[in-house]
Amino acid sequence: MHNRQQFPNLIFGASLRPEGAALAIMLLLPFLIFVLLFMTLTAQTAQAQTYKVIYTFTGGADGATPYAGVTLDKAGNLYGTAFFGGDLACDAPNGCGTVYKLTHKGSGWTFNPLYSFAGGSDGAGSSARVIFGPNGTLYSTTWMGGTGTNCSYGGGATSCGTVFNLRPFPSVCKTGLCPWMETVLYDFTGYPNDGGLPFFGDLLFDQAGNAYGTTYEGGGSDLCGGDGCGTVYQLTPSGSGWTEGVLHSFTGPPDGENPYSGVIFDQAGKLYGTTSSGGTGGGGVVYQLTPSESGWTEKVLYNFQGGPDGAAPIAGLIFDQSGNLYGATFSGGGNGGGTVFKLTPSGGTWTYSALYYLSGPPARACGPEGTLVMDGAGNLYGTTLCDGIYSFGSVFKLTPSGGRWSYTSLHDFTNSSDGRYPYSNVAFDANGNLYGTASAGGSQGFGVVWQITP
Repeated sequence: MHNRQQFPNLIFGASLRPEGAALAIMLLLPFLIFVLLFMTLTAQTAQAQTYKVIYTFTGGADGATPYAGVTLDKAGNLYGTAFFGGDLACDAPNGCGTVYKLTHKGSGWTFNPLYSFAGGSDGAGSSARVIFGPNGTLYSTTWMGGTGTNCSYGGGATSCGTVFNLRPFPSVCKTGLCPWMETVLYDFTGYPNDGGLPFFGDLLFDQAGNAYGTTYEGGGSDLCGGDGCGTVYQLTPSGSGWTEGVLHSFTGPPDGENPYSGVIFDQAGKLYGTTSSGGTGGGGVVYQLTPSESGWTEKVLYNFQGGPDGAAPIAGLIFDQSGNLYGATFSGGGNGGGTVFKLTPSGGTWTYSALYYLSGPPARACGPEGTLVMDGAGNLYGTTLCDGIYSFGSVFKLTPSGGRWSYTSLHDFTNSSDGRYPYSNVAFDANGNLYGTASAGGSQGFGVVWQITP
């Protein structure tokens, strides 16, 4: 057995003679090329993505606890909501939340609070993204607030939430930091005739300007704690106002119950979504709503059983170009941390396949709550709530290759200045940068907005 001193002598011993030196170089050349390639690849991997906090919430007028992700405009500016903070004089002890804008200027970002909820008829606690409607202004929902009071969450009576619109004031803003004005489009009233408590789901507009969404509670069923099992609703512009109609009221098993996420359209005008529980297995469902002259008909496409297939599909759905559906579950799966799944249509039925088992901490549900995003190459991106090597959440990428999917962690949250517990989805800009939020952590403890640069 050779010691450390003998090892270099074995390699370079032939260099005592000129012909030996040439032979040594020839023998070493493949090794040196390998080392150089390894160093280059290692450097590329280390530079593959850079995580950066672009705004840290303070819990004051700017807001706190950003559950929702962000929406980009054509100029690359970001818009989002914070569940708490803002007007601390509202009827919630931690503030009733804000809507904000981050303007990209050079290499930096300027924060502008657009609206602060007062917690009364204007709404409170927005946990959904703001999106741009057909008229170019912002639309979203609040979890609570409004005039309806027949809702209950966590055992206590609460208001039922709103759908709202935000637009700039007609007057010219000279400072660039002017607030926007809010209009409440609809107040939910809850069980038994209406929905209540719209949660994470984005609003969806059709070509006629109608808006679609879901509520966690309400509907015609007296099950699910007596507060209703949730609804899918439509808002139709009518004159100067909006008219709401419930398209489907969930009834609990064997139907779904309590949807967190919104709905999406296929090319035939059918709606698709998920419920967090219910179904024949109790682990939630993927459902389809088909329109007709007599109304909308629901069909359950998949019932989660809570085993290797996963449970609690809180995240919404996306389509690929072939018409396949993709989603994620918050718990279950082969590793207990949730699943990323695919549903493939064939002859009127849908076939489930688990693409990847996420790994969360023991005995904790930690999978994605935000809806996945797919890039042009077919890669999937998302966040986990408390997965990652530090158990404070992660941003991940899934890459398909040879019938399998490989996992890449783009960032593991540390509960330091980088934040923790990302509920949000991710959003791309035109340059391939990723954006999202972490609901807590950061240097002030109230959450952050982050950017990952490839």
